[in-house]
Formats: sequence, C-alpha cells, structure tokens
Amino acid sequence: MPNTRDYDQRQDRVAALLQNTIDQLGPELVANPQLAEVLNRMVDDQTGQFETDRNGKTQPADGGLSDLIGLGSNAPPDLGQTQVATGVVDYDDTVSSERILATADLYYLYMHERMGVFRVMNKLQELFKAGTLRISSGPGAYGLYRFDKHGILRYNLRDRMHAYRRVLGYTTANPGPGARSNFQFHGLFRHFIGEAAKFWRDKRISEVIRERATDPTYGSIAIVRRAALDLRNNLKNSSYGYVNVLRVETSQALAESFKVLEAEDLRAQFGADNAWDMIELVLWQYFHESVNASAMNRMAVSGREIIRWLAQPFVLKKNRTDFETLLQRIAEYAEEWISSDEGMRMSHPTPPPRQVFVQGPPPNSAYRNRTFKY
Repeated sequence: MPNTRDYDQRQDRVAALLQNTIDQLGPELVANPQLAEVLNRMVDDQTGQFETDRNGKTQPADGGLSDLIGLGSNAPPDLGQTQVATGVVDYDDTVSSERILATADLYYLYMHERMGVFRVMNKLQELFKAGTLRISSGPGAYGLYRFDKHGILRYNLRDRMHAYRRVLGYTTANPGPGARSNFQFHGLFRHFIGEAAKFWRDKRISEVIRERATDPTYGSIAIVRRAALDLRNNLKNSSYGYVNVLRVETSQALAESFKVLEAEDLRAQFGADNAWDMIELVLWQYFHESVNASAMNRMAVSGREIIRWLAQPFVLKKNRTDFETLLQRIAEYAEEWISSDEGMRMSHPTPPPRQVFVQGPPPNSAYRNRTFKY
C-alpha cells in the first residue's frame, strides 16, 4: 500500500503531466480530437498498472493500523508516512455470464409462451385425443403423442410462470414460496434499449452534420454504460435457482413443438403453409384471438441478443472507440425491438367511447387476459 503523502500527491502529479502534455500538443489536439482520448487512456493505464503492482506487496499484517496509532519502534512521525488503502475491486467488474445467458433464453421462451405456442400444442393434443383431427399415423399424429408423453417429465406450466415472474417480472402468477417478483426488469430493459438506440441515432446525425469524420460523435457512452450495468446487475441477482435447467428443457419443448406444427398431415387439417400459420389459425379458430406473431417473434430474437450482449465484458470498456465497436453488435437489434414494441402497442384493440353501450366485457380485457394470464 502507498503512504498517504504519495497517494495524495499522485493526483497532483498526474494533473501536472496532463497539463504539460496538452501544452505541448495544443495544435495537434485541435486537428485531431482523438488524441485527447488516447492521452487520457494511456495515463489511466499507467496509473492502474502502478496500483496493481503496489497492491498487496507492502501491506502489513494489521493493514497499517499500528503505524497509524503510533505503536512500535518504527512508527511514522507524521500522518503523511502512514499507509492508506487505494480501494477494493469494483462491483461492476464481476459477472456470471452463464446466468445472464440463461435469462436471455428465458426471455425468448417467454415471448413465444406469450404468443401462445404451448397453448396451441395443448389444444391440438386435446383435439387429437378426442378424434376431431383426422390424422392417425402420420408424423403429426406421432409427434403429438410423443409431445404428450415428454410433457410428463418436463417442468409444467406453473413452474414456467413462476420463473417468468421471478426473473422477468412478467405474468400475474405467484413467484412461488419465498420468492419475489422482479418488477424492475422491464423498466431497466426498456431504458437500456432506448439509450442504446438513441446513442446510434445521435451518432448518425453527428456523422452527417459534422465537418470532419474524425470528430467525436454526440452520443454519450456513460449513459449507455450505466443503463447496461443497472440491467445486468438486476439480472445477475434474480437468475439463481432452476432457471438454467428450465430454459434448456423448455427450449427443447419449443423446438419439438415447431417440428410437430410443421408436419404435413397436421397442416393439411387447417390449410396452413407453415408452423406460424398453424399457430395463428388455431388461436383464431379456438381461442378467438389474433396475435401479431411476426412482431412478437422479432422482439424475442432481438431481446435475446441484447441480453446476451450484457453477459460479456463489453460494457466495461471505457475506450470510446472500443465501446462503439462492441455496441454496434446490438444497434439494429435495439431499433428492431423498439419498432416491434410500438407495432404491438398500435395493434391493441381500442375501447369504445364511454357514451356508447356495448354488451359484454371491454374489448381490451380479452387482450390483457391473453397477454399476461394463462
């Protein structure tokens, strides 16, 4: 550990070094603003390396407490020669990528669950058992049989609802005994996506109106990083338990569902061209629901990629060039998620005026029940 006097004077020496360098590179900094970023990064790297080399090598067993209170024959005569700690490991530097990757897949599965894929499979099994479907030995019939038998070994609907509620804060199900719902997820998720999209919109505008292509862009990486860290920490603290094995098991069930829905004999019963048509036709015919399957599927794909990005140490990059390069991986996904979400909101049924009497429940109640209740 450094002594207190050196620790306090180091900041003054760093400031003096920066000032002298700026005075010498004044014209060059005006011509090439990226030199300022390179200069600050080099100083931070050297300072961090110095702290790493000193950390733990000269630390006494009592942490410097005996020197501070003046015990021993080698006690320092003044406060400046006592040792001071430079800090601890940053909280945001630790992350478990496995749990965040599992959360990304769980979000993907939730969007398909919300779409009604598993409800469609349950309805087809019901019709198959009742003999309503005119199939007997084709791939669709055999697939429905196997899906029913495999369902006995998988997590049931209530287990999945508990996981969605506890990790993502979605659905109205009880999160389970001793668990709590993650109400903060959706707000933090929307905030991060919005800031990432805004950053790239500002970057595109600045590239159009600025005079030189080497000038810094208008976007603030600090806001995007803070939003990403808040969301990542929220997911890190809510993804314990059986989430990892549940997403593996449910992803297998989802893949098996689409394999059954693509069966030719089953599609012929509804006149569907593919599995997505099967989902929309069954939901409309038997549940009287119209779903925007395209928008929900794209929200699932883009949302999963955005959360997967958080599982990597990209968000810890402080260099603007590196951060922009890594953030570009999810730039289009952020815009696509926002566009799909807005499309979903525009497709909500509009309630009638209050002065008009309509028999039955309000039109939007059916959508609300379909979206969040199972």
